[in-house]
Amino acid sequence: MKTLTLDVEYDCDFDLFGLVSSSREHTLAWVLNRALHLRLIKQQDLIYDLFSQGRLVISNYLHTTEHHTLRLLRNRSVDPSPLKKPFLAPDIKEYDYLLQVSNGMASHSSDELLVQLSALPEVQLVSQVDPNDLKFKENLLF
Repeated sequence: MKTLTLDVEYDCDFDLFGLVSSSREHTLAWVLNRALHLRLIKQQDLIYDLFSQGRLVISNYLHTTEHHTLRLLRNRSVDPSPLKKPFLAPDIKEYDYLLQVSNGMASHSSDELLVQLSALPEVQLVSQVDPNDLKFKENLLF
């Protein structure tokens, strides 16, 4: 019997920023709310069941308007996990948080947002990441 495999290629149409921060997630969300005039609200944690390997529980904050959507995601699993790499995006595990911007932000370009994020004392490092280059980019599709 012939075996068929399904290869699906996703095109990510959002901007992704990696943030290094030692702050707790609710503190970072509060700082981003004040600095960028957002309203990031804690959502139900995202749960990825990886069958026999374990599961990832990812903290999730959301700001949405009729024009854009912004998510603050913790890159590392909140719950202890038996996985070797308990990260939402294991290819960029050096980042503590991921900021996903869908449909762009009218008041901020990507470069302006990068400058504003790097100016925050709670953020040690920030850089823009091309989500299409990530091996596990399907983890970032909601």
